[in-house]
Amino acid sequence: MLQSFRYLFFPFSFLYGLIIRTRNFLFDRKILASTQFHFPLICVGNLAMGGTGKTPMVEEIIRMLINEKKIAVLSRGYMRKSKGVVFAAADCTAIDIGDEPMQIHQKFPDVVLAVSEERLVGIPQILHQFPQTEVIVLDDAFQHRKVQAGLNIMLTEYSNLFTRDYMFPVGDLRDERKSSKRAEIIVITKSPTSLDQLTKEKMIKEVRSDQKQKIFFTSISYSQPSHLFSQENIKLDANQHVLLVSGIANPEPLKKYLTEKVASFEMLRYRDHHIFTTDDLNDIKNTFERMSEDKKIMITTEKDAVRLQKFRREIEGFPIYVLPIRHEFHDAGEQDFKRILLNYIKQTKRSEEHTSELQSRQYLVCRLLLEKK
Repeated sequence: MLQSFRYLFFPFSFLYGLIIRTRNFLFDRKILASTQFHFPLICVGNLAMGGTGKTPMVEEIIRMLINEKKIAVLSRGYMRKSKGVVFAAADCTAIDIGDEPMQIHQKFPDVVLAVSEERLVGIPQILHQFPQTEVIVLDDAFQHRKVQAGLNIMLTEYSNLFTRDYMFPVGDLRDERKSSKRAEIIVITKSPTSLDQLTKEKMIKEVRSDQKQKIFFTSISYSQPSHLFSQENIKLDANQHVLLVSGIANPEPLKKYLTEKVASFEMLRYRDHHIFTTDDLNDIKNTFERMSEDKKIMITTEKDAVRLQKFRREIEGFPIYVLPIRHEFHDAGEQDFKRILLNYIKQTKRSEEHTSELQSRQYLVCRLLLEKK
């Protein structure tokens, strides 16, 4: 019934798609300018509205490169209250830089992390303030065509491949399907761990638009939950009853995981990137207290956790735990994936003299853009 109702939005989907196709046409024909920095830029993104695992993929890339390269991460900082280019610092919060960048910053505090509405402005700022940077990872920048990344990693969810999806609002696509040809790497995320080789080959043929594209499969891997504040770990078991607090785009894999791990769970679902209020907090506490079971805990996601930390005084004594999530590559693909990243960075590396000249010139452009704002 709901699916049939969505098809009523086809006229709006057509208009939205027309705007996107026109924009892509203008960039493809170089009528709209796209800046190439001649510096290692790795873009992580997707064609859909969300829920494909972009932030965990950025984290995986950091883990792969952190001991070998000086990394910086640049994000838009969606739903933050600040403006302009902001660098993550020890005292920043999700309000300052956004929930997903805050999640990354808490895990990797020594990695340079900046947020900017305009990547074209943020990149020169990073290069100017941190000239030792060897590679910049652009979080959720596949549609941001004002900057041309050298290596594009596009994610698509196993249960909702972009090839089978429709343009928003009928479906979840925010870009046309053929934009996938811009990606050097396509990762099919949230795949079953038991996926057979024949099915993989069929899916590779379906999503690949160029034989040079590398296709990887990943599954979701959950670690032991840890307390939101004390960091104490807990093991999930079949006797527990859980209140799931979730404000992410697609909680279905998480629900499936809890169904297999605990006795029962109840979910309070909020929209993606939801900023929790005092009323939300009271609702969470009241719902939890109404649960009659003795062995009960609260579970939330890493992204939601950074938005709940501001209520430390109110909920520190509650058994509220954060469930970490990671990408697990199939067929030992992690090493091949890392090799591609390192080869790209090596091939894009330039002389210090040329790099210094480029940074200075682009920083001046950056300052002019900031002054205009």
